[in-house]
Amino acid sequence: MIVARLAHKVVLAWGWRRAFLAFAAGAISTLALSPFDVWPVLFLTFPVLVWLTDGSAAGRFGGVIAAAIAGWFFGFGYFVAGLYWIGHAFLVDAKTFGWLLPFAVTALPAGLAVFFAFGLGLARLIWLRGPLRILSLAIALTAAEWLRGHMLTGFPWNTIGYALTGPLVLAQGAALVGLWGLTFIAVAVFSSPAVLADERTDSRRPWLPLAVSLTVLAVLTTYGAIRLARTPTQFVDKIRLRIMQPNLPQDEKFNYSAKQQVMNRYLSLSDRSTGPQTTGMRDVTHLIWPESAFPFFLTREAEALSQIAALLPQGSVLITGAARFADNVTNGKQGRAYNSVYVIDHDGTILSVYDKVHLVPFGEYLPFQALLEKIGLMQLTKVQGGFLNGDRHRALAIAGTPRFVPLICYEIIFPRQAVPRGERPEWLLNVTNDAWFGISSGPYQHFQQARVRAIEEGLPLVRAANNGISAVIDPAGRILRSLPLGTDGVLDSRLPRRLESTIYSRFGDSTAALLTGAVFVFILRKRSRRW
Repeated sequence: MIVARLAHKVVLAWGWRRAFLAFAAGAISTLALSPFDVWPVLFLTFPVLVWLTDGSAAGRFGGVIAAAIAGWFFGFGYFVAGLYWIGHAFLVDAKTFGWLLPFAVTALPAGLAVFFAFGLGLARLIWLRGPLRILSLAIALTAAEWLRGHMLTGFPWNTIGYALTGPLVLAQGAALVGLWGLTFIAVAVFSSPAVLADERTDSRRPWLPLAVSLTVLAVLTTYGAIRLARTPTQFVDKIRLRIMQPNLPQDEKFNYSAKQQVMNRYLSLSDRSTGPQTTGMRDVTHLIWPESAFPFFLTREAEALSQIAALLPQGSVLITGAARFADNVTNGKQGRAYNSVYVIDHDGTILSVYDKVHLVPFGEYLPFQALLEKIGLMQLTKVQGGFLNGDRHRALAIAGTPRFVPLICYEIIFPRQAVPRGERPEWLLNVTNDAWFGISSGPYQHFQQARVRAIEEGLPLVRAANNGISAVIDPAGRILRSLPLGTDGVLDSRLPRRLESTIYSRFGDSTAALLTGAVFVFILRKRSRRW
């Protein structure tokens, strides 16, 4: 009876009350994400979406517009609460960018909320009475989230499916259906309590959808437990990793006058012993530094390369992020740079380079760069003309190093794009600089999304972050070693061995597409019988 009364109030809400309910439900839903991982809260907030869509029927055009407006307010609350930390980046250089902070923390959520508006509008368009409307919502929101992850370069941050990846046993489902499949399951499962408020004429067994949802969670949990039990962590022989986390203040990372202080910090931290069986760099085969490590172009600083060579033992390599000057380019690109990863051997020789492909809008480049620069705007990194993007994701093969795919910063948040097709590597490397966002939810969310890529692909992940969270994660998502956010130090670890190809790594998003496609056809057939 309590659920029915609550549903009745939500369905009949209109005007500002309806907008407030949607906004509050969206904001509360972010508690399901890292670092909170209170995913059962969605059993309370997603039924509100169902009831708001029910209540849209009185609106014009079959309620599609009213549902879309409710979806926008839900999305606005979800993204304001989930992406507030973006504002920290505008305070790194407050004199230049501080005035943009209010616009950044509201304009981006407002834009992203359009996808939730589309999702609820589509849901209303294919809405059914009774329990099956849960599936209508799951199809529509999955489609909306997929579009958000792909349109306008894509931004699949905090996709709903991540709510099912907090518990490691549930996260194993990513190896089967990937992020988009988990999104469909999450929406359907967490919306199911809405049916408890249905009248008998709409649902003879209102408890059944919730019972089915709990069964689905039980099946995912069982699968995850079995998968974890059957895939113990194994390690690659003769590989000894050391990750250096400098926790360097963001303003120092771009201060050329502090270049020697930066190098001294990196060198002293990297040579630090971490245990009774480790003496400096003696046992290290792979030293890893984070994204954009230097306030200078590394290849133009011979002294820095010689210091690196003096640090590295015979046969070891340094893998580091660094800006790379774009030599020998045409079409007006002279003087510009790439955000890159270098592999450097013990002689100071550069063995390989990877250039970041998926750049961050407004961070590393501006849409309509030339036009916006003419009116005085610039991206946060202040690189004239913006960074150049690399040609493609690719695995790097270096003698003595298992093949790996480097992913710089948020390149790792894109499902199916993280690993080039036909180039299955031995491990993933994610170098990043989350110091832009301070001690906030942002770095935790980034870390969780990176961890899900490891599970999806069945590949170990090595992560080096300037201020954290640095870690070594096995291909089942177990965190073997880590350094917490906001600290400096070094992390020594062996390299986990990869698993056999997962279902997701073999078939990609086709499994999720078949699932949602089959349910969509089923819904359309049900609707056609009622017309």
